[in-house]
Amino acid sequence: MKTQPLKGMRDLLPREQALRDYIQGQILATYRAAGFQRISTPILEDMENLDKSDGGDNLNLIFKVLKRGDKLEHALASGDEKQLSDMGLRYDLTLPLSRYYAANRNELPSPFKVIQTDRVYRAERPQKGRLREFVQCDIDILGDSSPNAEVELIDVTARALLKIGFTGFTVNINDRRILRAMLEKMGFAADQLDSVCISFDKMDKIGADGVKAELTEKGFAAEAVQALDDFLRAGDFSLDTVAARVDDEALTADLRYVIAASEKVAGGRYGIAYAPSLVRGQGYYTGMVFEVTCPQFSGAVAGGGRYDGLIKSLGGPDVPGVGFACGMERLALLMKSPAPKKPDFYTVSLDPSCYGLAYRVSRGLRLAGLTGELGYASSSMKAAMRQAGKSGARYAIIIGSDELARNVCAVKNMDNGNQEEVAVENLASYISTKD
Repeated sequence: MKTQPLKGMRDLLPREQALRDYIQGQILATYRAAGFQRISTPILEDMENLDKSDGGDNLNLIFKVLKRGDKLEHALASGDEKQLSDMGLRYDLTLPLSRYYAANRNELPSPFKVIQTDRVYRAERPQKGRLREFVQCDIDILGDSSPNAEVELIDVTARALLKIGFTGFTVNINDRRILRAMLEKMGFAADQLDSVCISFDKMDKIGADGVKAELTEKGFAAEAVQALDDFLRAGDFSLDTVAARVDDEALTADLRYVIAASEKVAGGRYGIAYAPSLVRGQGYYTGMVFEVTCPQFSGAVAGGGRYDGLIKSLGGPDVPGVGFACGMERLALLMKSPAPKKPDFYTVSLDPSCYGLAYRVSRGLRLAGLTGELGYASSSMKAAMRQAGKSGARYAIIIGSDELARNVCAVKNMDNGNQEEVAVENLASYISTKD
């Protein structure tokens, strides 16, 4: 048997899972306090929906599931590769949410403020902070087209990050409509804009020379490429400069509002920045997009944007949507585990006849809100103390034949070694009142 997990996937040790539980718990508490409700959707989605989702490069990274039985045989006989699969693993949580809303909209409030925390899958090259199986923590607002939805998503996500102790980050914001309008005015054709944006998005990694070379290689008009290159080399990437290159001032009004409101809400606790080259990889984004970056990591630790046309494209109603997702793996890379809370007790029985009392004692302590473990096998005092030490418990509760006869327990403080005799009925209050 192969003991290692598949490439791009991980087994998590208890301490690693504890960190993720802590991060997720704090994030969920922040989201719920802001009025968001959690849902769950299946891991598998119909290939028709996946193909129609406009997920950009992610559509090339879908884990596809082969048809079964006679359907597979017919698909193989057809010679058409696209006929081999009828479902696939979700590559993000936005597509499942859109399908979910289309199916259940009559039972949902409007606007619908929703949480999703679940695993997603992408068949990409594994690297630091980028796995084939990973967890996203999403919040979305469906049914509100106002920029106030963007402001709230940015605020709530930032507060969640602050709550887990993540600091020194910046929320970068752009609007695809503004970028596309500027590029079109430079001379790029409307049907070329998606490709141009992909290259422009690499500005931070490949520089102006790299962007120009890539666009030239793609065969775009030399005049348009030169106009963009001149803009990049000028080095003035302020919103005012970009707005001056766009005929419709109304396009920039919402972005100015979101940036100003977000800066006010941030109060200097984190940065808010206009990022004219920010695009995000998913093709379904229609307006504002945002990412959270920090000096400790080269990529984004959270990202999202507005996707007003997605639900309609899947056959649902024309409902606006905007979302923000945190990447659990990347946050876990950057965060230190909080000091784990010690279990309150470890109960041991020194004789088989004592196990019944040990069980009742442990159960009673748990019902009283304390945490701890019960040693199943009777053992010597030396072995019992060794197991109690490994458990990390604050107190070892020791029950031998003498304690059984008198309905008491020997309670040993595992930090200082002090030991006291405590009546069974007083155990919970004794341990609860100790620091």
